[in-house]
Amino acid sequence: MKEKQKGNLWALSPLLLFVLLFLGIGIITGDFTTMPLNVAIVIASVYGLLLYRKETFAKKVEVFTKGAGHSNIVLMMIIFILAGAFSQTTEDMGGVQSTVNLGLTLIPENLLIVGLFIICMFVSISMGTSVGTVAAIAPVGFGLSQATDVSAALTMATVVGGAMFGDNLSMISDTTIAAVRTQKTKMSDKFKVNFKIVLPGAILTIIVLWFMTHGTHIDSTKDYDFNIVKVIPYLVVLILALVGINVILVLIGGTVLSAIIGLIDGSFNWTHLLKSISKGIIGMEDIAMIALLIGGLVALIEYYGGIAWLLNFIRSKVKSKRGAEFGIASLVSVADISTANNTISILMAGTLAKDISDEFDVDPRKSASILDIFASCFQGFVPYSPQLIAAAGVAKISPVELMGYSFYPILLGICGLIAIFFKLPKLNNKKKQKTAY
Repeated sequence: MKEKQKGNLWALSPLLLFVLLFLGIGIITGDFTTMPLNVAIVIASVYGLLLYRKETFAKKVEVFTKGAGHSNIVLMMIIFILAGAFSQTTEDMGGVQSTVNLGLTLIPENLLIVGLFIICMFVSISMGTSVGTVAAIAPVGFGLSQATDVSAALTMATVVGGAMFGDNLSMISDTTIAAVRTQKTKMSDKFKVNFKIVLPGAILTIIVLWFMTHGTHIDSTKDYDFNIVKVIPYLVVLILALVGINVILVLIGGTVLSAIIGLIDGSFNWTHLLKSISKGIIGMEDIAMIALLIGGLVALIEYYGGIAWLLNFIRSKVKSKRGAEFGIASLVSVADISTANNTISILMAGTLAKDISDEFDVDPRKSASILDIFASCFQGFVPYSPQLIAAAGVAKISPVELMGYSFYPILLGICGLIAIFFKLPKLNNKKKQKTAY
């Protein structure tokens, strides 16, 4: 298709319709639950399939289904489903309550939310996936909000923020791998540069969280007894994540362990266990389907030339080295806003970003860091990203409510902009970077 090669602005209209339906109706009615995300994405998808009548409907359906079946999308759905089984089984076994009560007993009141953020940072950097981290830790965060006077929106946003910190830096994260491969640099070199840029943002987030929650009060009228055995599944998940075990194996192992503990201590029998697993899977089906439909819609937009138009438009505005870095940041930002998938956005913008960095002599360590930073920034902020949808789903609130508390994703973007504007960190440009792959 000729439009695909040179790009097409109108091809972005399905995405615009989706955002307008979800956010627009929420703003007009004052209730962001008025327009469910699944309904908005279905309407946008139908509209997308009806565009460009000169292309056969069968071909458009093929493009849509291939996009929906992308390996990243399918992996995300599997993680959601397994996380649902783990969360529900562990909750019914009493693990969530025991874990929350243990935290309330051992961690000072004024450090509960800070501790939650730091735990998520380490789990995510070890797991290499923000989606898996959110799915595993969100129930504990929600439990903390119920036991304290901290809002559920703040605790859920804190979980997402910590998850995005690790996703951005983890050596086994698919976003990091995509960034270093497209920019042809080394994983360790990218980590060092990336870490220097984002560390101030993480420290500031900890300070902000402490300032906002240092007066947190725990309901002293309640009994916070805990059974340490029922905390073991979360400890095992944390340890396996730190060791670097695949997130799917981590969630399966956590579910099996929770099931064994629940059966032994009589929390449930075999029948109730099976129902618990089923309930957890069903509870995550909506989120999984939204991820699938977004994947298909993005594939249509790319096929029609919408993504190409965005990338070419930004490329045409680059005139200097600093402008090149801002251009790379803009490329991956609009790609992530369009796709709600930070890995796919890096892969989409990576090749053009490499061309820009070569032309304007941008250090590949810096360009790889910029790609990962700004993809993670918007992934942790846009209300239709899988991370925010999953966290909000646990707390039964709108993802939009989390945006006002997304301190780390916002500070992550600010740190990235400061690094570009002030040319930080100072790098030895004479050192020629070689690919590690």
